[in-house]
Amino acid sequence: MGLRKIHRLKHWRHFRSVYKKGISCHGPHLVLRALFINQKHQNFSISPSRIGISISTKVSKRAVKRNRIKRQIRGAIAVLLPRIAQGWDMVIVVKPSAIECKYEHFLRELEQLLIETKIIHGN
Repeated sequence: MGLRKIHRLKHWRHFRSVYKKGISCHGPHLVLRALFINQKHQNFSISPSRIGISISTKVSKRAVKRNRIKRQIRGAIAVLLPRIAQGWDMVIVVKPSAIECKYEHFLRELEQLLIETKIIHGN
């Protein structure tokens, strides 16, 4: 099951603004880039957080492997989403070393990166 539409970062302009203006935090297998946006959304006082995943063919030439990694990362995001503060645009960049990772590794590392960037609190 994927993320709801309001939590997806889809347009290339949004990706570009996160890359240019956002903060960055590195882990062994993932890079988290985040940008706080202060925009109002239809029914929210602050827009909900949106997340995009970037994975290149440097990670694997096979689309099956890249899609498996994206599904695992989306699953980890779904678990962490209730703890994520609103108003953030995030891009998760996958490093080539992530090919040997399992879901638990992604969940731990993503949680740690979100704590370091103060998007979620360490409690």
